[in-house]
Amino acid sequence: MAYRITDACIACGACAAECPMEAIYEGDGKFEIDPEKCVGCGACAGTCPVGAPEEA
Repeated sequence: MAYRITDACIACGACAAECPMEAIYEGDGKFEIDPEKCVGCGACAGTCPVGAPEEA
């Protein structure tokens, strides 16, 4: 299942650096996940300091 990034995102970029599929990109004030690229591995959720990524 793909992940999404909630409004808790502080735009630190930790999730984007950790994503093996390069599915995470900087959006308007927070990072976003491309659901077409996300394979649901959870690497983003495991590295986020505020727990912003969650299963969609």
